[in-house]
Amino acid sequence: MDLRKLKTLIDLVSDSNVTELEITEAEGKVRIVKGATPSGNQVLTQQVLMPAAPTVQAAPLAAPSAIEIADAAAVTAAAAAAEVAAAGHTVKSPMVGTFYRSSSPGAAPFVQVGDTVKEGDTLCIIEAMKILNEIESDKSGTVKQVLCENGQAVEYGQAMYVIE
Repeated sequence: MDLRKLKTLIDLVSDSNVTELEITEAEGKVRIVKGATPSGNQVLTQQVLMPAAPTVQAAPLAAPSAIEIADAAAVTAAAAAAEVAAAGHTVKSPMVGTFYRSSSPGAAPFVQVGDTVKEGDTLCIIEAMKILNEIESDKSGTVKQVLCENGQAVEYGQAMYVIE
């Protein structure tokens, strides 16, 4: 986790009524606990690096429910995204959150299909726990596809853009 982000989280916990905050990201897990010590209030942090847990999906035993149908749609969408990925470089979500194409509801999107981007250019924002995280391009090229809708929930590792 970025030290600036960690310091921001520590400051937020220090200045609020929150006594404990735990965040899990791809790089690991951070737990911040605010407690009283003999010298006064102090914020303690603990960072634990651990690999992501594998997901297990059970086979349906009865007629498919609405949730199972939604899972099937997600699998189909993932397969379609995999086909798209073969056509160019895929920019994936580094976290779970809400995808936004622009900095505010009325503003123009950061990038559109056909725009040329350089490595480091802002592509979108992912909001996670009321924190707005700018997602930058990790490759220079032309935006061929935008795979997410504005306001859509995104998962860790989900394809968001295709750049050629």
